[in-house]
Order: sequence, then structure tokens, then C-alpha cells
Amino acid sequence: MAENEWLNKDFYKVLGVSKDATTDEIKKAYRKLARKYHPDVNKTKEAEEKFKDISEAYDVLSNKDERQKYDAIRQFGMGGARFAGGSGAGGFDASGFSDIFGSMFGGGAPGGSRVRFQTSGGGQPNLNDIFSMFGGGAGAQSGAPYGGGYGAGYEEPAQPERGEDRNSKITLTFRQAVKGVTVSLSADGRKFKTHIPAGVKDGQKIRLSGKGKPGRNGGAPGDMYLQISVTEDPRFSMRGHDLVMNLPVTVGEAVAGGKVETTDIDGNTVSFKIPAGSSSGAEVKVAGHGVHSGNQTGDLIGRVEIHVPAKPNMSAKHAAKKFDEAAGAYLQR
Repeated sequence: MAENEWLNKDFYKVLGVSKDATTDEIKKAYRKLARKYHPDVNKTKEAEEKFKDISEAYDVLSNKDERQKYDAIRQFGMGGARFAGGSGAGGFDASGFSDIFGSMFGGGAPGGSRVRFQTSGGGQPNLNDIFSMFGGGAGAQSGAPYGGGYGAGYEEPAQPERGEDRNSKITLTFRQAVKGVTVSLSADGRKFKTHIPAGVKDGQKIRLSGKGKPGRNGGAPGDMYLQISVTEDPRFSMRGHDLVMNLPVTVGEAVAGGKVETTDIDGNTVSFKIPAGSSSGAEVKVAGHGVHSGNQTGDLIGRVEIHVPAKPNMSAKHAAKKFDEAAGAYLQR
């Protein structure tokens, strides 16, 4: 922004801070407003203009030298300095500027306390002449960034940028996946712990907010996406919130029905009730012994498998034939 617009800009008011605000207070106020009006968050035209004003204000007030010059120019604009006509046509005596220049140059105005500006028609001096006292012509056009010679071209302050996301992998045992587990991870040399919820599936991705790469210019960090691998279990598998296992039964248990005891994933004894006439593939359950996740609890499902002896003796063979004769033609092939 050109310096000759500073008389009309109250940067302290824009940031909502007092004129004696510290650098930290100015930075804190800027970040609070930037989060509210940043174009990535607030899509309105008004927010876009507001964000530009906030950035302009912060760019000046956060720089010690620029802030000092801004304060001096504002003091002049509000009548803090008195000008009196000097000798000679069109002359201008700025001896009243000594208090302003003294704060900036360690004494009176550069070259002594008598400062004279030449005007084209004997009237008020051009502000560009005044601004040249601060290190450069206000009207100068330059490709240099803001601050490279006072009055040089203005460069927009760097915008906050969100950090990039990162991907990571972890392998869990089947029981850890069922029960949930707290694991230790690391990113950029820093270790942290996170909880993997119960019931996570093989191949599932979990988003860890803020654990990605750092943001730039005050932007938020990215996220981490943690891909889960789950090792297989020889007895159990997951189906939703249920645990499924094969349940071996004898011919007699399948035909007559009864109770079959086995152990769940924690090694606790559970009892399945087998209905009479159960065939292989039929499912029975024990409620509440599945995955506990939030307010949901799954069941333990037993899938009936009818087993017969690998080498049946003569009595077993004879009994089997008698059973077939007694059962009749029940099998359809």
C-alpha cells in the first residue's frame, strides 16, 4: 500500500489493538482475525476485503521500523506537527516536525531542525516530498518487495497454508483389532500415542487429525492416514460386530441337539445350544461375546460342523446304518 494512503488508514483499529500494543499482542490479534476471514474459510466478498485490510495492517505494525514511520505520519495527519511558511517563494518550514523526526532519527529532522519543502505553487507541500524524508519517494514504483526502500512496491503477505497429509501403516493381531489397542507412532522424529478403536478391519484407514506435515506461515498441520493390516486368526473372523467361529459337533449332537462348550477369544468358557436336527453350516450364537464398540456389542457366532471319526469301528458303522434306516429318506442330492 502507498504511504500517502496511511493518513486514511487506522491499522490499530483494523486489528482491534491499542496504539501501545506489544508485538505479541499484534500477532495474536492478526492470527485470530485471519482465522475468521481467511478466504479458505470465509468465502464472502466482504471477508476477502477484510482479510486484505488485516494483512496490510499486520504487515506494517509487525515491523518495528515501518510501525515507527507509520506512527509519525499519522501524528502529522492528525495535527501533531505545525507547518509555517518559510522565506522564499513556495518555501515550507517544518520545524514543528522535530518531535516526529527526533523519534525516528535520534534528533531533529535530518540535516538540522529547519526542513524546507519546495512546492509548485506556494501551497501545501506534496506528501511525496514529506515521505521522502523517511527513506524513499512515496511515489516511486519499484519491483522490489515491500520494505526494500520506503515507498517501494507492496508485496502481499504470505498466506497461511495447510500442511500436507502423510500416510503410515501398522499391523495388529486379530485380538488387538477386536479389542482395540493404544499404539506408539512417530512423525518427524517425535513420538506420540493414539488409540485404535475396537472392531477395526484389515485394510481400513484411520485419520489422525493434525499428525501430518507442519503448516506454513501459521497454517494448520495436515492429517495422518493410518492404514491397518490385521493378521488372520486360526479360529475366529469378524463379520460386522460379530465374531464367527467354526463349531465342531458330533453326529449325535447334531441329530439330538444339546449343549456344546468351547472358549471365546478371551479364553472364557461359553456354551452353545445346538437345536436338534442341525446340519453343517447352521449358525448358533452366544449373545454379547463379539466386538464391543461404543454402544454396540456383537455376538459370538458358532457355525456348525458335523464331524465323524476318521476310522470308525464296526459298532459305529453298524449304528450309522441303523440310523439311516430309522431316519428314512431325508437327504436330497
